[in-house]
Amino acid sequence: MSPILRSVLLGVERSYIEFKQYLRSPQEIIWTLIMTVVFLGVIWLQRNKNVEGMSLALLTLPSLLGMTIANGGFAGTAGVISYDREDGTLLRAKATPQGIVGYLVSRVMYIMYTTAVSLIILFIPAVFIVDGLLDVGISGLLLFLGLFLMGLAATAPVGAVIGSLVKSSTSGFGLTFLPFAGLVAISGIFYPITALAGWLQVIGQAFPLYWLGHGIRAIFLPDTAAAEIGGEWRIGMAFVVLAAWTAVGMAIAPRVLRRMAQGESGSAVEARKQRVMGRGY
Repeated sequence: MSPILRSVLLGVERSYIEFKQYLRSPQEIIWTLIMTVVFLGVIWLQRNKNVEGMSLALLTLPSLLGMTIANGGFAGTAGVISYDREDGTLLRAKATPQGIVGYLVSRVMYIMYTTAVSLIILFIPAVFIVDGLLDVGISGLLLFLGLFLMGLAATAPVGAVIGSLVKSSTSGFGLTFLPFAGLVAISGIFYPITALAGWLQVIGQAFPLYWLGHGIRAIFLPDTAAAEIGGEWRIGMAFVVLAAWTAVGMAIAPRVLRRMAQGESGSAVEARKQRVMGRGY
């Protein structure tokens, strides 16, 4: 077995072990439940409101699903990697053959598991709140599964790069939240991108967040709701753009992580731990 393949398999195994620990952590589960209850509360309040003959809750839910996936891949991955850099996990990964590859696989897989939990907790109750949600059938649900996987694969490497650049886990929040909030604003997640200026529409379409939201809306909303550029759904293009971001991200992220890990040392990790302890965390 090649070192790279072995490292990938170890990364998959590690992600599963850490996911089981996540399920046993009340703090993690409670936080997930709180955010999901907030989202469910939004669509519950919208369930009897209509926009041009269509349920407002049905219009909102795809946006919430897309944002959940993108937030998991982008901010979730960045947060996990910044913590791992701070506690020395990334330094240990550097010390093993192809360890960075296995480490990145474990982070992406872990985020995939935890984001899937958030989506399941959100989607199942939504079926009973939003009329017509399951009218898409099995084929639509399979398309949604594909977009979930592609969306995470496209956004997680970007989160990994951001997480490797921050100096501490606390500063990582600002460095990830602000860009993510900016992308949400110009990506038409909660309103048609055609409402923005033309130059912002061009920028928004260059990022995976727009295409993730676009693809999910194309699955769950009728053709009459396609208030998009060109007035039609482009789900095929959504997969193409997400695949391109995945390919580029997976090529760049391991190199960035290796370069960052080369500057790591035991003394640097210990110094960061002392700073964290000094802040009272």
